[in-house]
Amino acid sequence: MRTFVSAVAVILGVLLSAVAVPAIWLDRNVVQEDGFVALAAPLGKDGAFQQRLAASAVGTIDTGAIPQALAGLVQPVLEAAAGSLAGLPGYQAAWEETLRRSHRLSFADPRTLPPEANSTTSLTLDVAPLVALGVQEISRASGLQLDAPNQTLINIGQSSQRQLVERLSAYAPMGYILAIAAGVAFALALLSARRRWAVLFSAGVAGLLLAGLWTSGSQLAGDAVRGAASGNGVADMFKNEFVAAASHNFSTWIQATAITSGVLLVAGVVIRIASPGRRRTTR
Repeated sequence: MRTFVSAVAVILGVLLSAVAVPAIWLDRNVVQEDGFVALAAPLGKDGAFQQRLAASAVGTIDTGAIPQALAGLVQPVLEAAAGSLAGLPGYQAAWEETLRRSHRLSFADPRTLPPEANSTTSLTLDVAPLVALGVQEISRASGLQLDAPNQTLINIGQSSQRQLVERLSAYAPMGYILAIAAGVAFALALLSARRRWAVLFSAGVAGLLLAGLWTSGSQLAGDAVRGAASGNGVADMFKNEFVAAASHNFSTWIQATAITSGVLLVAGVVIRIASPGRRRTTR
């Protein structure tokens, strides 16, 4: 009976862990604002992405209030601002504020979104802070006063992905409860086991299998997201870069799981070899 209870507890712990670890990662790095910003902030340092993003942000600046006679003088200033935006002292802060605003829009209740935001997409970038930085630079260089918009939205994704975001917000935090339940299950397995080395060995093998499963799942999920084109060059570039950063970050969790599982597996083998029953059998 003890062996049966231990085996069931190990299986339950493995199943709970299979869901808990990805859920916790999603909550910490996607659902939570600080985690999302920390994960996506380095994307703003990529040279190609910087240029595309700066050009897109500056291209949205409204120059309609500028007299027609000065329009020819403003165009070179706009082009120069697009090229130098990423080098301005306030660029990184503006990029992080862009990410924070975008996260709030993307994970907000669709009923509270502004009319300009497409509530059917999974992510909405609000590049208004970058546009404001460009406006400030253009005003400084040209002496003309331009108004910066409160919002400049770029929709990313396809229809129905908003439902996925809502599910992530609702279910990802449950990963912590599942992780606690998995820990209780493994503790029960150790307490009820006749051969505790077998529990450690089984948990180690299962952990290595889970690491392989998560690796395959991460690749499939990344391919699916990258394959959903939005039709916007800047949006697709951000999406692809974010998926790459997310995959790299999650791979560190997978590596930690694989290392821990390897330690458990070896510990089980060592305990089995060093156990008194084993020594008597081999004499």
